[in-house]
Amino acid sequence: MATTADYGLGELAFPRGWFMIAIADDVTHQPQPVRFFGRDMALYRGKSGRVVLLDAYCPHMRVNIARNTTSYVVRDGNQVEGDSIRCPAHGWRFNAQGQCDDIPYSTRGIPKAACIKSHKVAERAGCIWMWHDMEGGDPDYDLPDFAEWDRTDEGWVRWQVDHLGTLPIHPQEILDNMTDYAHFAPVHGSSGSIFFENEFDGHIMRQRFASGHRTLVDGNAMLETDTWYTGPGILLSRMEGKHPSLMMICNTPVEDGEVRVWFAVMARTAASGDATAEERATARAYHEAGLAAFSQDFELWKYKEPAINILQIPDDGPFHKERIWYRQFYNPRDRAGDFQGRVNGIHTTVDMRNAKAAAA
Repeated sequence: MATTADYGLGELAFPRGWFMIAIADDVTHQPQPVRFFGRDMALYRGKSGRVVLLDAYCPHMRVNIARNTTSYVVRDGNQVEGDSIRCPAHGWRFNAQGQCDDIPYSTRGIPKAACIKSHKVAERAGCIWMWHDMEGGDPDYDLPDFAEWDRTDEGWVRWQVDHLGTLPIHPQEILDNMTDYAHFAPVHGSSGSIFFENEFDGHIMRQRFASGHRTLVDGNAMLETDTWYTGPGILLSRMEGKHPSLMMICNTPVEDGEVRVWFAVMARTAASGDATAEERATARAYHEAGLAAFSQDFELWKYKEPAINILQIPDDGPFHKERIWYRQFYNPRDRAGDFQGRVNGIHTTVDMRNAKAAAA
């Protein structure tokens, strides 16, 4: 398992950014243990509906507040009170900001050190997102707007997110796919490529592509995609056609060299208004087709060795630029502009648009 240090990405072991940590419907009043970025945390939904994410260990005696089924604090259904949570061992209660606000047996108040680290989370598009920054800073960019999620009155069918488990690789290997032009033909059956280009713009990395694609389109039809990363952990891809669709792939580090992955597709299958059962089935078919294409990449990642140094040839695509872009998230944020300045702009690997127009 290769680590951040092996790739020479920077001084931070884990990247800065917004990352998916759960499917929203799976988060309930029952605290669940989660582990990301090499740390154990407790995730739950308070009685107000607010999603709360705290470090897992009570400062009193280091008990994991999310891993218990036998304490009467848990069995009696009293662990979550309002948006606060009680430790199952001694009943110390911590609010959503991680401050202890009650020790039921204390006669001398609450120690100032009685607190648990609270993490910034947001609920959007059916997912729970966490802001991670090893420097402890506030978000320096926004989540995508996921506009299609709120357009069900225009015929969009909301995605149902699939949790695909973990991969024993560093996320660097996943991000490399954005600039990997040469894999499309042997892996996805692409042919007749019209263009392939990457654009680097601050915290956004983009891929624009038009080609045949045996997994996603039929016969001689052309697939045209606009795919982009918002930060290092959220990929969205818009695909036009009979039914426009939006694909999402999320990767979140669990350990330094291991990632958890989610996949989803939304599609517009109705002309307007809420989709019928048949139209929802069509949207799900788009999800399954997208998952089949992603699985072709996923299988390669699952069994590959780390590509610490890529034996790159000019026709591969701009791996070197993508890896420089990615480094901005593994270094102090005041250095992000240095890496952005080295890559910002458009890099074109293939452009046959003029040749196609001339032939026509």
